Amino acid sequence: QVQLVESGGGLVQPGGSLRLSCLASGSNIINVMGWYRQAPGKQRELVASISSGGSTDYVDSVKGRFTISRDTAKNTVYLQMNSLKPEDTAVYYCNVKARSSVIFAYTNYWGQGTQVTVSS
Repeated sequence: QVQLVESGGGLVQPGGSLRLSCLASGSNIINVMGWYRQAPGKQRELVASISSGGSTDYVDSVKGRFTISRDTAKNTVYLQMNSLKPEDTAVYYCNVKARSSVIFAYTNYWGQGTQVTVSS
């Protein structure tokens, strides 16, 4: 099993910055790590992802403002969020795709979620 611990959420003014962190623990082989978000009344959407090889992907609305990165040795993924807008307000969830050494299929694991509020 994989356990994810998120941190870094909070309240910021428009134009501000925030850095989210997610630590993955447990014996596992991790492939993709990413961040999703869900705003009130809306569907959960993929914000950014990063593969084991370092390839990244972003939803169009955050390109140029958000940066995803990972520290492989620490099994930690980060999301640096700059130029934040009120539309970015949501609960952000860490997600990883991982498997044990004896099971081939990958499983999705989710963090507890951290609130990000952008408001003046």
